[in-house]
Amino acid sequence: MTDDLKAHVSHLRGFTEGLDLGEESKEQKILHRIVALLEEITDEIEHLRADYEELIEYTEAIDDDLTDIEEDYYEDEEDNFEDGFEEYENGFSIECPNCREIVVVNENILDQDSSIEVTCPGCGEAVLVDDEEWHHDFEELPDVDQEDKKEE
Repeated sequence: MTDDLKAHVSHLRGFTEGLDLGEESKEQKILHRIVALLEEITDEIEHLRADYEELIEYTEAIDDDLTDIEEDYYEDEEDNFEDGFEEYENGFSIECPNCREIVVVNENILDQDSSIEVTCPGCGEAVLVDDEEWHHDFEELPDVDQEDKKEE
């Protein structure tokens, strides 16, 4: 792109020099200054492009290094369940966001019809809350299978 700009500016310089306006005319002076300014702008763009390409290479190198560090650091944690949950035979565990204590939750608690709230035995902070509001949202949705049958 920079080469194209330089070629265009060179063409303009040749064009302005070929005009027969007189060496000292105001128009000729203005055209020479405009072409000189365009050459400076083209040079600056060339420098910026070189800096940009160098920055891209540097950023990609940092990204590669960071990926290597992440893989080394998080390699041991891949065995754990995501987001602080760890699997157990009859339930799962949650890390308390307040005191970081591990709270084991029996999976049978999820089968309750009433609202569920599990608190941390260490600090009393709620670590799992199910207030049943989302159940009502699903009940309000139309049954897709029955709507399809009505349309037929």
